[in-house]
Amino acid sequence: MSTVEGYSQKRRVLILLVPLFAFLTLSAVFFLQLLSGRDTSVVPSALIGQAAPQTELPPLEGLALPGLRPADFSGNISLVNVWGSWCVPCRQEHPLLMELAKDERVRLIGINYKDQPENARRFLGELGNPFDAIGVDQSGRAAIEWGVYGVPETFLVSPDGKIRYKHVGPFTPESISNELMPEIEKALAETS
Repeated sequence: MSTVEGYSQKRRVLILLVPLFAFLTLSAVFFLQLLSGRDTSVVPSALIGQAAPQTELPPLEGLALPGLRPADFSGNISLVNVWGSWCVPCRQEHPLLMELAKDERVRLIGINYKDQPENARRFLGELGNPFDAIGVDQSGRAAIEWGVYGVPETFLVSPDGKIRYKHVGPFTPESISNELMPEIEKALAETS
């Protein structure tokens, strides 16, 4: 066998081994992530600890509620829920929002995301309206400013206007009692 043939054969083997090595490396990374025990539903937010976006949104027409104004966060503990009538998980979490609305320490604010007004009103008419204010984000621009990945998403805003907590996806009774309520209690303790 000549040196050219030997070099060519080594090159073919190397070309076959590189993709295999890359696949094994990626597999190891994914496997380690699975074993890490981290909650993959938690999506970090760069907005935690930052001022809530200065977003002004018009009210949902046909309801006697104000829209979204940044001044609404001042002095209040606010829960900002991004929702849409077309969103199945929003429908699933809605009874939990209705329960949260009974807590007078927290102001619920809705951002109605890319929805038709008549559909949003019908949704609230069927399931109840937990919100003290609803801003309409028809274009989706406000959701981008808030760092929304998908609906529903919920943000806890402290009385100083800073975002303290973000929940991605629909609330469950467990996420409310184990995550949200402790954050609300911390925010209340800090404002007392």
